[in-house]
Amino acid sequence: MMTVPQGAALSIGAVLGTGVIALPALAAQTAGPASLLAWAALILLSVPLAATFAALGARHPDAGGVATYVRRAFGGRAAAVVGWSFYFAVPVGAPAAALFGGAYVAAALGGGTRTVLLTAVGLMLIVTVGNLGGVRVSGRLQLGLAALLITLLLTATATALLHADPANLRPFAPHGWWAVGSAAAVLVWGFAGWEAVTSLAADFRRPARDLPRATAIALLVVGVLYLGIAAASILVLGPAATGDAPLAELLARGVGGQVRAIAATAAVLLTLGTMNAYYAGAAKLGAALGRDGALPAWFARGSGAGEVPRRSLAVVAGLAGVSMLVVALTGTAARALVLLTSGAFVLVYLMGSAAAVRLLPHRSPAWWCAGVSLAASLVLLVLTGWYMLSTLVVAAGALLYARRTRTAAVARSAEESSGERCERAAESWSGA
Repeated sequence: MMTVPQGAALSIGAVLGTGVIALPALAAQTAGPASLLAWAALILLSVPLAATFAALGARHPDAGGVATYVRRAFGGRAAAVVGWSFYFAVPVGAPAAALFGGAYVAAALGGGTRTVLLTAVGLMLIVTVGNLGGVRVSGRLQLGLAALLITLLLTATATALLHADPANLRPFAPHGWWAVGSAAAVLVWGFAGWEAVTSLAADFRRPARDLPRATAIALLVVGVLYLGIAAASILVLGPAATGDAPLAELLARGVGGQVRAIAATAAVLLTLGTMNAYYAGAAKLGAALGRDGALPAWFARGSGAGEVPRRSLAVVAGLAGVSMLVVALTGTAARALVLLTSGAFVLVYLMGSAAAVRLLPHRSPAWWCAGVSLAASLVLLVLTGWYMLSTLVVAAGALLYARRTRTAAVARSAEESSGERCERAAESWSGA
């Protein structure tokens, strides 16, 4: 069973993750200092979003997570769509997360692209092996990682802000105000994760009490750290905030000396935290989808509370390996992977929030949070743009599989009914 601190650590790892080492630069490139507005907006959005999924997980603890809630609200086909969107987004996002960490290691050790790729592959192997032991092992690993990374990030922020210069806020919106929306679309990557731990809700000792508590702790920690790092990047680094390793620059300004090794350590910890949480959640979800018929029954082993979904985990790890190979051969930019993954999570949030509006007690605080989350998800859907196309392809695949499975089930039922009629006819003839 998972404890509240372990659950909070998994949520922190899933949400905070590699966003803190990569997104400040990507957001600053997109909108300049005005990207701080996008950060603030998404931090505020996280409150109703996290509350919505915590309320659903507390009421309906199941390995299926968001897919289970959507099934209860809208039926099996909709559940297949949201389940597939989440499950197959993780192998696409994993290489991006691992590459972000690998870039910091390469900056510290040298070796260029070779070091980046080798580090990324190593990180993917570590989280795969860690999750083979189940949530007890991965939860303890996550708790240790969370403690270390929070200490490092608070140190970087607090020491760097002593060198803040308000002049770095000018010009505030060099790329126009619409760029704030574009930055928000990029930042969805950094705030995806509130739904990840819901697949592990049944592994808490008391889901109705423990999951909301873990989520509240994670909300506070993530909000403080994200806003602190983003503000420090703009106020302290100025134009340098758009560089490849803003966290290393903050440590250099605040602590001084040779800090590349420290920054690389923080990047590795953040990457491991993110990937560990997502591998755990996705593996459990895949097993639940197999149990419910949205994926082949072969996936179903390990879907119960406390069980280890090794088959589903193997598929996640295998697909992530294929994605990494494609990235290595084609040189696909990490930003493209981030937006593709964000598109999938926007659909998950949209359908999960809609399910919450239907399932949660009408006009309760959680129900109002779900309504706000639904409206915000619709806005993010528009901002994500054409990157939603790949998610729609996955959704179409889920619907085709669901249709094929239903057709096969109907055919089997017809064959069984025909067989029963033949048996009854044979019995009547023999009786005659």
